[in-house]
Amino acid sequence: MDLADDLHLALETSDLAARLALAHFESGVSATLKADGTPVTEADRAVERLFRETLSAARPADALLGEEFGRRGESDRVWIIDPVDGTSFFSRHDPNWRVQLALEVAGRTEIAVVTAPALRRCWWATRGGGSFESSWPREDARVMRLEVSTTSTVAEARLQALDVSSRARRPPDGWHAPASPLPLVELVRGEVDAFLVERYHIWDHAPWILLVQEAGGRFTDRTGGMGGDQGGGLYSNANLHGQLLTALGYPTRP
Repeated sequence: MDLADDLHLALETSDLAARLALAHFESGVSATLKADGTPVTEADRAVERLFRETLSAARPADALLGEEFGRRGESDRVWIIDPVDGTSFFSRHDPNWRVQLALEVAGRTEIAVVTAPALRRCWWATRGGGSFESSWPREDARVMRLEVSTTSTVAEARLQALDVSSRARRPPDGWHAPASPLPLVELVRGEVDAFLVERYHIWDHAPWILLVQEAGGRFTDRTGGMGGDQGGGLYSNANLHGQLLTALGYPTRP
């Protein structure tokens, strides 16, 4: 498959999904808890169904992996779906939620699309093609190429972390940036220098790993690799990454 064709499909499908999610958001939905204690709404399920139906029709040989309905198919081309990332925001009518889609080929993310329809923003990347941001919907929108910061010392770094335990692991000599609902957006814009998130699943991480890498940054999971399925890890600009890995005590791979 041509990556340009796959990107077009990803963007068009994400637009459909974003419009459906936004309609649910504007009408209001309530959340229930899944067996693992995480929230879910009917919008999560409806949006994932739309993704699956549209992608299956366009790429019937590809596999699908989604948060709500699991995996289908055994292809090494896998569309990874997070129908509503930030369901807790969504259910309390906070606009800081996203619709996320990634295409993984032979274990490596090749395409990423993240849409925040309630914020009217969109981000996307292709392997080797860069990371970009525009307003949403994208028609006639000005496109901005994304680049991480060039900060090179921990003492000057703006460091974010997801939760109390992650914040406690940040190097003490860095400037600890205030918490944000969109820390990885701030990272790819160069507004913060690093983000530590040691939890969540592959559908949470797959698109952001590529977006950060194509903006010039790096990601390392807790095993020292670059997998989105290892429960999170460290995202940062390239200049700081090695220093922060050492400070965190992460293993390194050759």
